[in-house]
Amino acid sequence: MSASNRRAKLDRDHADLSVRRQCALLGLARSGVDREPRPANDNALEAMRRIDALFTARPFFGARRIARTLREEGFPIDRKRVRRLMRLMGIAALGPKPRTTKPASGHKIYPYLRRDLTIERPNQVWAADITYIPIGRGFLYLVAVIDWASRAVLSWRLSNTMDASFSAWRRWRKRWPGMANRRSSTPTRAANSPARHSPAC
Repeated sequence: MSASNRRAKLDRDHADLSVRRQCALLGLARSGVDREPRPANDNALEAMRRIDALFTARPFFGARRIARTLREEGFPIDRKRVRRLMRLMGIAALGPKPRTTKPASGHKIYPYLRRDLTIERPNQVWAADITYIPIGRGFLYLVAVIDWASRAVLSWRLSNTMDASFSAWRRWRKRWPGMANRRSSTPTRAANSPARHSPAC
C-alpha cells in the first residue's frame, strides 16, 4: 500500500486511537502527517519547452549552464530539476564523455619510447595529439604535431573527418623525412570518440 493510501486511512477524530498510535500502526512518520503538502508544480511543460529551445540553440550546454541561463532569463529553476527534465526528454549535452582514453578493440599498443630518455634539447622528441571541437552541426577534429622540449606546435590541421586528420599527419611525416627515425608519441583514437565521419561543416 502506498504512503498516500495509508495516510488517507488516518482518522483524526478516532475515539480510542491517537494520531501517534495510528501512525505507528500504519507505518507512517508522525512528523509527515501534519505537514502541509507542497503545491503541485504545473509549469513542467513550460520548463521543458524552454530547455528544448535552449538546447536546440546550444547543444553543448549541460544542466548547470541551462539552469543558469534560464535563471538569468527570469525563469526560476535549479540544476537538479533541469537534469531530471533533460533525462525525461532524452537529451544530453554534446561533448567529451568519460573513458575517452580507453583504446578501441584491436587497437595496436605502441611501446613507450621515452621511459628512460632524458629530454634536453628541442627537436629531440616530438608528439602528436588529436582532439575534437564541437560545432553546431557536428565535430571538427584538430591534429597537432608538438615539439616535446619547447612545447612549440610544429604543425596543425582542422578537418571534419578522422581520415583527413591522419592524412595530415602522414603528409607531415613525408614532409619531414628526417623525423621518421625520431622517438615519437603516437596518437590514439578512443573507442567512444565521436563518429568517424562527422557531418560536413
